[in-house]
Amino acid sequence: MCVGEPSLRPKIPLTNPVPESKASRFAIDLTPLKKYPDFRNLWAAGLITYMGSMITYVAVPFQIKEMTNSYIAVGLSGVVEIVPLILFGLYGGVLADYVDRKKMVWVTEFVSLLLVAILLVNSFLPDPNLILIYVVIGLFAAVNGLQRPSADAILPRLVGHDDLPAASALMSLRWQVGVIIGPAIGGILISSFSISVGYMADIATFLISLAFLARVRNVPANPEAEKPSLAGLIAGVHYACSRQDLLGTYLVDLAAMFFAMPTALIPFWADELGSPWALGFLYAAGTVGSVVVTLTSGWTKRYRFHGRAVIWAALGWGAAIALAGLSNSLILVLLFLALAGAADMVSALFRGTIWNQTIPDELRGRLAGIELLSYSVGPLAGQMRAASMAAATSLNFSVTSGGVLCIISVATLAIFLPKLRKYDAETNEFAVQMRKVRAKDENFPENR
Repeated sequence: MCVGEPSLRPKIPLTNPVPESKASRFAIDLTPLKKYPDFRNLWAAGLITYMGSMITYVAVPFQIKEMTNSYIAVGLSGVVEIVPLILFGLYGGVLADYVDRKKMVWVTEFVSLLLVAILLVNSFLPDPNLILIYVVIGLFAAVNGLQRPSADAILPRLVGHDDLPAASALMSLRWQVGVIIGPAIGGILISSFSISVGYMADIATFLISLAFLARVRNVPANPEAEKPSLAGLIAGVHYACSRQDLLGTYLVDLAAMFFAMPTALIPFWADELGSPWALGFLYAAGTVGSVVVTLTSGWTKRYRFHGRAVIWAALGWGAAIALAGLSNSLILVLLFLALAGAADMVSALFRGTIWNQTIPDELRGRLAGIELLSYSVGPLAGQMRAASMAAATSLNFSVTSGGVLCIISVATLAIFLPKLRKYDAETNEFAVQMRKVRAKDENFPENR
């Protein structure tokens, strides 16, 4: 219909709108999936590839265990990821501000497919090569470091400003579905058939994912973007440090994960609770809590005090972990771990919204690289802290003290970071500025 053309439909009176039910106010907002075809294809691609990647996540350590029967050999599979993830994560952030982000995601997805194909061929050998597996794991980490900044930075270019909170929740949901379903499928395929079948299933999911990604429109960088360089990376770090509200989101998450991440202790925790059969439930409890929050995340679009939400959620995470450490009942431990997962998801949703709604597009990739380190290095370092403290004292003391230290550190950060504490999505200068920029820039969906 042209502008100014009278409507042939009778106008609907607005005096008595249908009241919104309480259930709909809290249900996850599916608007981005309905409204933005490019986001819908990106979301579907991620959902499929996450499930496939989790199959390989199960297959690789299982194969190493079958080859070596060594705890150390299996543990090394995680160690070899750290350095490539850090180095290529930072470089991937710089690249994301210079190249077409959609193309970067597609190319790295294709490279990941080739890496799984190498694992598949290796699995067919009479004596699979262990060193080759470690090399591929390191390459996976490098490719992930290159992909994630572009995958995160592409979101504001595909979804309208006001729909970003809902889009963040949906992006979390696809990861959660993959984490729950992928390992289950992987376990069935490996136990019923073979490791090779697991790798073949992952390759199939990559092919489907690539087909969906091909349907996403190109997202070119600013024509005036500078070539990737150390100076460009430093500029991104300087921007992050210059904004107290933004820096606060990184520091709060690092503190929460470093002091209160209990994952490394879960195998021992199950034994101490006298319930080794509950190992899987302990691992899944946090994810269950996060899924509940995601499915009831409709309210997040209407809550404007995002900084306050990040702080209170991190405090809730610490409190739940501390209470889990004080509990000797399996039911209570599962309950508190689920509450911890719920709190962590609230923090993640609002941190992601702050990032997507306030960071200039020309810096979004570099900041996404920094974000990758904040939510990856924190948990890795936290597991080392938890394990070493448990070895020196006890498991319960390590968990409880970690939760208490989390509360103390987050509360301290809240005191010294008033701009994070007072962050308001409606009045924050950076959020207001980005809203104005998006309203004029044809690269954003508001103008298409």
